Amino acid sequence: MENKFLQDDEYPPSEDTFFIANNIENEKGDCALDIGSGSGYLTKLLCKNFSFVVGTDINYHVLQHQSSYKTNNLICCNGSDALKITFDFIVCNFPYLATDEILDVSTDGGIEGFEIPKKIFDSALKNLKNTGKFIFVTSSLSNYQKLIDYAEKLGMKTTIIAKKKLFFEELILVEAKN
Repeated sequence: MENKFLQDDEYPPSEDTFFIANNIENEKGDCALDIGSGSGYLTKLLCKNFSFVVGTDINYHVLQHQSSYKTNNLICCNGSDALKITFDFIVCNFPYLATDEILDVSTDGGIEGFEIPKKIFDSALKNLKNTGKFIFVTSSLSNYQKLIDYAEKLGMKTTIIAKKKLFFEELILVEAKN
């Protein structure tokens, strides 16, 4: 199978993107971060209620070619590794599918769907203000409880704030706070 990391395709907003959007559209604050910005849909949404918004994505070509939801402050990096500032609010549509190898960086989460989300989580934690909130989506197709347990092991309080049943999976939206 071809490694999709090398493709220039924009990640189109999909069911999980709209699920997150419906649950964060009323969030407000000064600074927000969208990790895995992809199409820019969530980044653009955050711009309505936050003074300063940054979107990151591992794929430079996707950031360069965002069409419908183009925003400023887009940075190509793993998670939030390149950032030194802190945010009130961080959102991430994790690549959560359980896979033995990473063939599609937009969806494949590695072993148990935990490996890549854990790396992103570790990257983001340093950028979350003490009073901040980290919202992420995961799936019944991954070991989502392992990710929740990991967040709690790091001292975060977690809450499942929404679930959505689809034909083949259940999406789970989690809020993690310091």
